[in-house]
Amino acid sequence: MARKATSQDVANHAGVSRSAVSFVLNGRADGNIAKEKQLRILAAAKELNYTPNAVARSLQAQRTHTIGVVTDSIAGGPFAGKLLQGASNAAFSAGYLLLVIDTQGEEVRENSAFTTLLNRQVDAMIFASMSLRAHYPHPNMSGVPAVLANSFDPSGTLRSIIPDEVTGGGAAVQVLLDAGHHKIAYLSGTAELVATERRTQGFNTALATAGLAPVEARETGWEINDGFAAAMLLLADDAGHSPKRERPTGIVCANDRVAVGVMLACGQLGLRVPQDLSIVGYDDDEPLARTTVPGLTTVALPHREMGEKAVELLLADLGHGAATPAAEHQHGETIIIPCPLVVRGSVAPPAQ
Repeated sequence: MARKATSQDVANHAGVSRSAVSFVLNGRADGNIAKEKQLRILAAAKELNYTPNAVARSLQAQRTHTIGVVTDSIAGGPFAGKLLQGASNAAFSAGYLLLVIDTQGEEVRENSAFTTLLNRQVDAMIFASMSLRAHYPHPNMSGVPAVLANSFDPSGTLRSIIPDEVTGGGAAVQVLLDAGHHKIAYLSGTAELVATERRTQGFNTALATAGLAPVEARETGWEINDGFAAAMLLLADDAGHSPKRERPTGIVCANDRVAVGVMLACGQLGLRVPQDLSIVGYDDDEPLARTTVPGLTTVALPHREMGEKAVELLLADLGHGAATPAAEHQHGETIIIPCPLVVRGSVAPPAQ
């Protein structure tokens, strides 16, 4: 087996000192090593297929190049996994690895998780939540650079990265308004979740700005059967009702699962989507939102972007890369990430 190249081999091949190799490969060459030498060193390292010894670099820098992540249930389920993907990709690009512990929502496991990560000497920590909620940071998060993702600190002591649920709720209505709808109903999620309150705020504001009120607004739930049951009541033949109910031409749903339930109800009632009823979901829950027929217009949650942003801030704290300087993101700041509208085939102008 061929011997693995060392930094001294690179130095000899490039005709420079070993310290010059160290400066270049550790990103500290500018201002210390001439540009021409930097290029020679990089060319020699590539030619020799040299990779730095990660353990040695960590010992020298007194860092482990790891970021600890504690989640309540993200790692244990498919939903919101993009947050971990975004964080992992951003960390890997900077030479860091994630150590992820999923607590399955158990407080005892959460305490143990943060203690374990601190004992592993992680350089920074993230707490990431499945659904937007308040979260008081664990005391161990105060010992290293730390950030909350998809959750926020009610005490205002730790930075938080959250989705813009208010604007997202407004966007779900606006796409119907822009298509010409004036008879819009709202099937909301359950009231105990922060996301429901904020999406409802955005829904109400957008509708009021247009000078309209909802045909009907009801707390429905989050599952397919919830959407189906609510839609059967809302869309069924209104004969016998007094006063006569006004059937909506568009419905904004709590999430994509509820929207699928509404689509199933339309099929049973002989209503066409979007010709007879336009439907907007929320979450961009893949593959669900893509595989409906027609495809579901929805508002996406920026899970990947939240994960990327969390790592970007921590890398800035640790002095890496071209990330925004940590001083510009003070403790307690809330960073809001947009929720983009994803337009597919479930919205069309109302039938005349």
